[in-house]
Amino acid sequence: MTAQRAAGFRNGIDVRVRLRPEATKADVAFDGAWWPRSRLLSVELPELVAALDSLGVRVERFTYAVEAWDEPPARKVPVAGRSVRTGGFRSMDQTLVSLTVDGDRRLDLLVVPPEADALTGVRALRLAGLKEQSSSAQRVLADAGSRPRPEVVPITGVRAG
Repeated sequence: MTAQRAAGFRNGIDVRVRLRPEATKADVAFDGAWWPRSRLLSVELPELVAALDSLGVRVERFTYAVEAWDEPPARKVPVAGRSVRTGGFRSMDQTLVSLTVDGDRRLDLLVVPPEADALTGVRALRLAGLKEQSSSAQRVLADAGSRPRPEVVPITGVRAG
């Protein structure tokens, strides 16, 4: 017996994707962000498409930078009884993926590196697509980067009181 998992979940954990609010101006650099757990598109892409389907966004085509991923997915990836076409390009920005959705609309998602720590990943998901954020992918990721915790050095030889 095989257990079916809900679309948009992997092992009980939400797929990490966030789209900009509809009220946000269209002149932002990204339409959202995606934080995959690995660089294996054959594993990550069906989960992303299923998660977006659950948000009411029907992905028809997915394009990506070839060098950013460990392996290319099939040219057509089956998801929920339909196929999503894929295309890899060497000239594409490695920090972005582009989706054709709902017939002709294009969404560009910032890709948060799978190796990012939890704090950086969450910040990047939140920053991408904000009204105030219209800079490059590298800038968003740098702004989201975890800051080192200040080092606490105990003071010795000093008495309280």
